[in-house]
Formats: sequence, C-alpha cells, structure tokens
Amino acid sequence: MLWQDKHAALTFMSLLLLLWQEAAPIEVPEDLKQPPTIMKQSVKNYIVDPRDNIIIECEAKGNPVPTFSWRRNGKFFNIGKDPRVTMRKRSGTLEIGFRSGGRPEDYEGEYQCFATNDFGVSLSNKILLRVSKAPLWPKEVLEPVSVTEGSALVLPCNPPPGLPPPFTFWMDSNMSPIPQDKRVSMGLNGDLYFSNVLAQDANTDYSCKARFLFTHTIQEKNPYKLKVQTKEPYNDTSYNASEPHGDRKVAESTPTFLSPSGSESSKMVLRDEQLLLECIAAGLPTPIIKWFKKGGELPGQKVKFENFNKTLKIVSVSEEDAGEYVCMANNHLGTIRHSIFVQVKAAPYWLHKPSDQVLAPEENGRLVCRANGNPKPRIEWLVNGQPIESSPTNPNRQVLGDTIMFHSVQIGSSAVYQCNASNEHGYLLANAFVNVLDLPPRMLGPKNQLIKVIKNNRTFLDCPFFGSPLPELRWFKNGQGSGLDGGQYRVYINGTLEIKRARAEDEGTYTCVASSILGKAENQVRLEVKEPTRIIQAPEHQSAIRGSTARFTCRVTSDPSLPVSVAWMKDDKPLYLGWRLKKDDESLSIPNVNEGDEGTYTCTAKSEIDQLSASARLTVLEVATLNPSVSSALLPARPDPPMDLDLSDPAARSVRLTWIPGKEHRSPITEFLVQFEEDRWEPGRWQNLSSYPGDLNSVILQLAPFVNYQFRVIAINSVGQSDPSRPSPRYKTTGAAPDAIPKGLRGWGSRKDNMEITWEPLLDLERNGPNLHYIVWWRRKDAEEEWNNLTTVGTNHVVHNTEIYVPYELKIQARNEFGAGPESNLVIGYSGEDKPTDAPTDLRVSKVDSTKVIIHWNPVDLNSVQGEFKEYRLYYWRESSQVPGLVVSKEKKVKGFYSTTAKPSGMLSDLAPYSNYKMFMVVANNRFESQPSNTVAFTTKEGVPDAPRFFKINRRSLDMIHLEWAKPLEPNGILTGYQLKYQTGELILFVKLMCNM
Repeated sequence: MLWQDKHAALTFMSLLLLLWQEAAPIEVPEDLKQPPTIMKQSVKNYIVDPRDNIIIECEAKGNPVPTFSWRRNGKFFNIGKDPRVTMRKRSGTLEIGFRSGGRPEDYEGEYQCFATNDFGVSLSNKILLRVSKAPLWPKEVLEPVSVTEGSALVLPCNPPPGLPPPFTFWMDSNMSPIPQDKRVSMGLNGDLYFSNVLAQDANTDYSCKARFLFTHTIQEKNPYKLKVQTKEPYNDTSYNASEPHGDRKVAESTPTFLSPSGSESSKMVLRDEQLLLECIAAGLPTPIIKWFKKGGELPGQKVKFENFNKTLKIVSVSEEDAGEYVCMANNHLGTIRHSIFVQVKAAPYWLHKPSDQVLAPEENGRLVCRANGNPKPRIEWLVNGQPIESSPTNPNRQVLGDTIMFHSVQIGSSAVYQCNASNEHGYLLANAFVNVLDLPPRMLGPKNQLIKVIKNNRTFLDCPFFGSPLPELRWFKNGQGSGLDGGQYRVYINGTLEIKRARAEDEGTYTCVASSILGKAENQVRLEVKEPTRIIQAPEHQSAIRGSTARFTCRVTSDPSLPVSVAWMKDDKPLYLGWRLKKDDESLSIPNVNEGDEGTYTCTAKSEIDQLSASARLTVLEVATLNPSVSSALLPARPDPPMDLDLSDPAARSVRLTWIPGKEHRSPITEFLVQFEEDRWEPGRWQNLSSYPGDLNSVILQLAPFVNYQFRVIAINSVGQSDPSRPSPRYKTTGAAPDAIPKGLRGWGSRKDNMEITWEPLLDLERNGPNLHYIVWWRRKDAEEEWNNLTTVGTNHVVHNTEIYVPYELKIQARNEFGAGPESNLVIGYSGEDKPTDAPTDLRVSKVDSTKVIIHWNPVDLNSVQGEFKEYRLYYWRESSQVPGLVVSKEKKVKGFYSTTAKPSGMLSDLAPYSNYKMFMVVANNRFESQPSNTVAFTTKEGVPDAPRFFKINRRSLDMIHLEWAKPLEPNGILTGYQLKYQTGELILFVKLMCNM
C-alpha cells in the first residue's frame, strides 16, 4: 500500500486539566532553527516526455538548510554512482540527462525525497515516474465491410495503448472529419457507431486517428470501406436529408442497444472524478435517448448531456451521485431501457490535515490527522520518516489513533511527523513538524509604517509577530488607554487589527505590543484617513457626426493631500492620444471624428490608495441629422429607477416589498438591490439589505425587531446602477427580547483586591427594543454560594474586596422592555494577583561546560505565588571573561522555566565560554515577581575560538606572500596558535603558527 502526504502554534483550551495547544497560521521566521518543510515536489503520477531530460522536483526549506537524499523503489538511490543523475545545489531536485546515451525507460519507478537537517526529516510523496509511450498501430489489412441498408454497424478503432492514452477521432481519406449526429457518432471507447446505415454512407471511407499528447504525433488506422447492400437501386443524385431512403422500402426496426449490452450494467467512479455514462442504440428510425435517475431527480446543476444525448457527464462526482441511472431509447416502434448502477468510492481526502506546531519547553500540544474515504482509510504515523512504533521511546508523546498528544515537551525533542492515510484507491501523506523553541516576542514586519486609507472603508493594520510561548498581542491607540478589541475594532490571531469603518477620528498612531513571560516587543503604525476620490461629472453616451468633434467630460474631486491622475482608455485598452486627440484636466476631445473612433471610452481617476472609473460610448453617424430615437436605439444605458414601491403581508420580523421595474434601456436588468434606512440609530444613512435576481419584483424582506424602516430599490444592468427609487412608506417592526448574547465576557484583577468584569455591547440592530440593559452574575467557583448580580447599562463592573487570585464563575444576559435574552455560557474569571510571598531557595549548578549549565533549585509552595503561576524566572549576566584584558557586556538576561515538580531543574544554554557568570531566580505570576533567591556564581569552560576578525594578503612577490590577520573578538579561552591551510595543485597543506609569531 502506498503511503501518503504545516504552521504552528498557539491557542489554548482546557481538556482533562491539561492545556492543549492548537495550530494557528503563524509562520516560523526563516532565520530561526526549524525542521525541514517540503515546499515543492513533482506530482504523484508523473509521466515524462522521453525526448527531454527527466526532472524530479523536491524543494524544501529549513534551518539549518536541509540536505537531500532519495529512495528508488524503496531502496537508497546512490546518485553519485550514476553519471547521468545530478542534484541541483541547495535543492533536492534531480535532473537525469541522456546526451551521452541511456534509455529513459531504465529510470522508471517509484521515487521518494527525504529532506533532513538537525531537527528532523521531511518526506515527499512517492512519485511514480513513467515514460510517455506512443506505440505504432499494428499493421492490418481491412476488407471492405458489407452491411445491409438500415442495419446497425460498429467500426472498431482499437488504438494502440499509449501512456497517457491517446485522443481518438475519425476522418476520411481527404482528411475531412466524419460528420456526426444522432445517427452516427463516436463512442467513449473510440469506436464509430451507426444506429442505422444509409446507402450514401458508402460514398466515403472511415479512418480512426489517434493523437498522442506528449509526442504531438498522430497515427492512423487503415481506412474502412463500406459496401451497402440495398434491395432497390439507389440514385445518389436523388438523396434528400428529410427522406434519406427516398421512395425505396427499407425495413424499420425497434431499438436495440449497441453499447452497453444487456439490460443492466455497473460503473464505479471515485469521488471528485468525472462520471461518464453512455448509451448508444440501433434502430430505424434513429432512436431518441433520454436519461433518468431512479428514486430522484437528475442533479441539474451538475449533469451535462453530450454526443447528441448519448453521454451523461457529471464533472465532479460526490457520494449523493451514486444510484441507478436509466437510459431509455425509443422510436415509434418501441422503447427499451438499460440500468447502470453507479457506485461512488473515494480515495482518502482530508478532514483535518496535521499542521506544524511551535511549542515552548514544558508546553503541551497535539497533532490531529483525520481523513475520510471509501473504504475508510487506515491512519499510520511516522516520525522523521520511520514508523513511530519503531522510533526511540518518547515519554512526552502518546499516540491515540489519529491524534498524537505531547506533554511537557523539552528542548531537543523537535521532529517532523508524517501522517499516512491510505486505502485501496490511493493515499495522502502530510508532514507536520513539532518545533520546540524558547524565544522572546519579536516583530516581523517593517517598523513605523504609514498607512493611508479611504474614509468609511474597512481597514486592516498588520502586525506580524512571533515568539514561543505564543505571545499575547494587544493594540493601543496614541499610547494610552486599554487594549483595542470589540466594537469598532477586531484583533485577529495573526496580529492584524481590523477597523470596521475608518473615520476621521480613527487617525493616529497605533501600537501593537506582543508580550509573554520571556519579554515583550512592540511596533507602531501611523494611520491617516483620507476623503475618497469621486467622479462628480462622468462622461455620457453620445453620438457624433463623422467629421465633427466629440467631447467627454470627467470631473474629479479628491482629498487635498492626495495627488490624482486621470487616464483614458478606449475599449479597455490604453488610449494613444497622438496629434489629434486632446486631453486636459477635466475632458477628452476627439476632433474630426471617424469610424475608428467609435467605441467605449473610460476615464480612470487614480490616487495612491484608490481609483474609480466611469465609461461612455461614442457612436459615429454618417448622416448630418441626428434622429434622437435612432440614436438612442443604438446605445444601451442604465435602467430607470423602480417605481411604486408597496408594502404588504406585514409580520413581526418580515414584510413583502413589491415594485414596478423601470425601463431597461436596451440592457436587461440582472439584479435588484434593496436598501433600508432607519430613523433611530443612524437616521439618513442608507444601508444594503439584500439583492435579488432581475426577474423578481416582489420579495419577502427579513427584518430586525423594533426598527422603523423605509426601503428603496436600485436596478442594475450591464451598464450600471439606476438611480434609487423613491422611498417606500415607513414600516415599524414590533419589539422583542434580545436574541444576541453579549460577547467578550471576561473577569480579571486590575488590583489585588478586585475583579473587573467587562463585555462588548450589543450592536444597535441587536437591541430589539428600548431600555437595553445587562444583567451580569458572579460567584466564587466551587464555594457553593449564591449568585451575586448587577443590572447596568454600561459594559463593565468592578467587584471589590475580593481575596487574592480566586476563581469566579461569570455569566451575562441582555434585557430590554420586552424581556430577557438568552444567558451566556459560564466563563471563569479571576480576582487580582499580589506579590509572591516565597522565593526559590538553594539555587545551584551542575554539569558546567563551555556554553551551557544545568541549574537546580528548591521550589516554592504554589499557594505562595498569590496568582497564576507563570514560571521560575532566572536572571543571569556575564560578570567577566577569564581572558586577560577582554571587556564584556554585563547586560542582565532572563530565561523562564515552567516546572511544578518536586525537584525542578533546567538547562541554561547559549553562554559564552571561559567566562564568569552570576545568577539569581524569582518566581513570577502575571503581575509580580518574588524576592530573589540566593545569588550563584559559576565559570564556563574553554570553548572553540571565534574566527579571526579579518584575514588578508598584504603584499606578494614571486615566491612569497605576506599575510595579516586579527585576533577573534571572542577567543573563548587562551589562544595557543593558529592553523593555516593552503593548497598547491591538488595537494592540501597545513601549517601551525604559534601565537607569538
């Protein structure tokens, strides 16, 4: 069985008292260490042209840059031993050349690419390589085919089996296509079918052709010649298509099936593939073919009939297309039926494709691989290309069928996992890495961007960021206030801030701040809101007499700070002005109009952030007088506005709106747009309600409660929109209790003795009635106390005199004069945090080497943290270097360790060799740190020195060169000498130089 085929990180949910991390689309910056990811590969079924070199693609990214290897037919493919095979640099793509000989067929087989670096192995699909084949048609002598007039006939094609299969068609000896109709047509198998033979069918010969796509060659079968036996003499000059047999008597026959045979057959097709069903019948008169589906209607949106109704085609099959299809052939002598039982199977397809995970040390996560198919696929897991059951045991990993759970991951456990879902019809293979990183927040986008947007437009401010653990991102405006989220603003998980409708007051400096236990990073975006560019006088359709002057006006207004350019096009192509056409700021003049000037002219007003266009058509007339009725008949125009709006069938939340369409002006109305205005929340502002097809003029409008509506309708055709209709009478819906639940309910401590409860207000059209207010409930979790509640019109409430960091259950409900809306689900909030009372003790080190050290400490009682336990935070700094005279930075660094074990420990890495360090530790919650632990000093061992700062040739002579280099910035120990490597011819020599040279 073939086996089968990304971004990580970091939203949380509670499950069995563990925090599981779900995948979110956050890219790992390429400068960070990460396992390989396959970016490009050849298709699974790969057919190549034998005349070209063979290229099998495999591209991957990773850090370090991956190395590549291949397997062929399940065995290691030693590329170095085959002179015809080369691998591209920094790539796994293979190129197989045949300039020096060799047969492409010798390289057919199954190939799989392995991309490897220090953090894992990623796999390509198994690529089945086959060489295109265009075999010759077997030599054969075809005797003339004798057939009785009126009888059925099948001329076999039987093309040679090519790869891919050839495209077949029929022609005569003069290379003219054989005419096909409901009587004569080619079947799906390439054979030519005659439902009944006419005497004149003998006037031509019939040759089947096969076109091979890769080689662009056409091969042909020897032609068939027909001898049509007639009972009465046949005169070719007397043929009449309406009476093909003339006055001669030819026996009529009832329908019989030529293909398929019998009364029933079956067909299996795979999901998403094309279904082709065929029925070809013999008979005289020529039978008519009709199709039905037993037990239901044919899916009209998907079904197409081809080949004169003899072929039923469904382009993309789904499971509901299975069943019994019946084709019926009939003429006036009788009717026959054939049932085709269609069974839909499915190669595996994704329900949940595993995606890359980025986890911080001690975090939890999972990979989910779910696929469906028919039969149901088998799920297999691999790690770094090896079956997971035969890989080294990992106590932090648990395989549960289609899910792998990760508990308290550690640095060094990064890997690439493969999920293989397979059944008898195919396979899927997906790579997903788990990358364990411990990195403070960082910003990925450009600094201090200036964004200009058009007023009232939906606006997005990007703030791409990264960190592990996943930082929390918040936006602030003008460096003050609380975070922006809710109401006018929405923050996406990737850091983007959406402003739903930019207004002048939204201008300012926006700061995004990404923070985690390891630190924070921020970036700023300056937003400027501009007035839109408008065409206040658009060009109009016009007719001009040949030789006269035509003038199109295009008057534009825009924001004073945005330069605007106006360009003209004719028939959607840039307009060349030349010496004749004249353009100024507001118009285009066309003097001495001729026939070539006729067409559609478009002016486009463009600023740096917006553009809009308007068009008009110029018609050139030969006559010297303009008849308005003739002129207007030539030009399509915008429709007139709808008229006589009427409201009927009133209901609590709906009403019927009916109108009379205006004149179409030579372009059919394709759509009606219904708009509404209400006089309570935003009076005077017309908003889109819904749109309807152009053949409707009476619709049911779905409405919100407690709104005083009026409506208008706009007609749309290919030229543009009509002016709005006159408004309808007002229609006021009755009030009702709220339907919506306030969003964003949360509880958090702004001080150590309080809990602030906040939520988002309902939208105006969600109020459903007057006197909207909110009831918020809270109570201590697990304390079996009664609910406390408060009724307010605001969007927050502060609970005072709380104990430190206590969980509360919260819920909320909206009410108005008509009643109460639904209650929210329970939300857990917490009161404020205080400074931890205990500090870690007995901080100590072990296993010190040149760049890392193992640290140990005695933990605190978690009750003493007085808040959510975030981490043990280690502060450390480089006190000095043991290299005499070397000055070092004493900047204090920090690293967090999450551990709740009785004997915690961790690794401190990326230290400078041969240096004296000091460190202390605190325990931290979300707001405070404890007093420091004891301070510990330790010394790292010698390490490999850095490279010399420079190395150059000062001067040279015929037999001598003078070299100069500088000491490395970080000797990482006591330097004892340098090693010089040089090459003469193919001989490589080494020279050791002592430091005092």
